[in-house]
Amino acid sequence: MTHNAMTRNGMTLPELLVAVAVLGLLASLGCISGSETLARQRLEGASRHLGLGIELARAAALRRNAACGLSLETEGWGPPRQGSLPACLPGLEPLQDSGLGDGGLQLLHNLPADLRFSSNGLVLDGGTVVLTARGTSLRRCLVMALPLGVVRIGRYQSAPSEPLNSGACLPDPSL
Repeated sequence: MTHNAMTRNGMTLPELLVAVAVLGLLASLGCISGSETLARQRLEGASRHLGLGIELARAAALRRNAACGLSLETEGWGPPRQGSLPACLPGLEPLQDSGLGDGGLQLLHNLPADLRFSSNGLVLDGGTVVLTARGTSLRRCLVMALPLGVVRIGRYQSAPSEPLNSGACLPDPSL
């Protein structure tokens, strides 16, 4: 079979190898982009759950007309670890949805062991929370100030080695 006969019937071996290499490269770029997107989605969801836990606790304190408390654990909002305050939430309020796997979510905060809410829903403690996820460089933050609660959720812009600072939690127009 001559060279002309091979090209009329299909691709030559070098052409086929180039096509496979290009397809492999495109597929790997799609996987990398997809994993970054998934990591960002996990992080955004966890940020929303942070704010949701606080709002649920405030609503519980108002509904009961009694003070209550929460503690922030790696998995999510839980009952108070110390003190005599009743729990604002009946169980664990997770930071990420169950179908997302562990996601490499990391949590840093300078909140007290128990976050307290007054009977009228005011926050009696404040601090900064920073969330990161494996697979993305984005760092989300939440700042709580007294007595109103969540001041902002934004993008954290400080070196990982520096102490947490509410001033480094900057507004993010993408939120």
